[in-house]
Amino acid sequence: MKIGVLALQGAFREHCWMLEGCGATAVEIRKPEELDDVVGLVIPGGESTTIGKLMVQWGLMEKIQDRVREGMAIYGTCAGMIMLAKEIIGSDQPRLGLMDIAVKRNGFGRQRESFEASMSVPEFGEEPVQAVFIRAPYIEIAGENVKILAMVNEKIVIAQQDKMLVTAFHPELTNDNRIHNYFISMIKE
Repeated sequence: MKIGVLALQGAFREHCWMLEGCGATAVEIRKPEELDDVVGLVIPGGESTTIGKLMVQWGLMEKIQDRVREGMAIYGTCAGMIMLAKEIIGSDQPRLGLMDIAVKRNGFGRQRESFEASMSVPEFGEEPVQAVFIRAPYIEIAGENVKILAMVNEKIVIAQQDKMLVTAFHPELTNDNRIHNYFISMIKE
């Protein structure tokens, strides 16, 4: 199973390592044609405005949108969640606009308000998920087709819609690969 990781900015190498540890073949994606033979795509964290500008500049925006509409699974972490949102509250920055969510950038605060939290996510098993939130967004509004998987401080931080998965935090910065395994199971369905 070949899964792409958008390699424009952020912890893309760490996502590749996580996917490889789950038995997938991870491929760094920088050009539109590299998306042709992957079954899924991970958009890592980073700076969402920069990622959006680079996606437009390198011709990736429409190609990703087309592939997702064709059935390719996609997973966005932190800035990746912002990129997938139909609405970014208070911003008109470039985005994919594929998932029926409205996201608040830096919703939990700036860099100095970064934190770790433990949360229960039944879909990932009994053991709590340790999550690293760095300048993290959250979902303020989720459409009726969006399944909310977890909340922290009464804010939505994990959600799924069809073959789209988002987390407000960085699972690639931990040793817990359950979220990447869950994404792989979404692809297999």
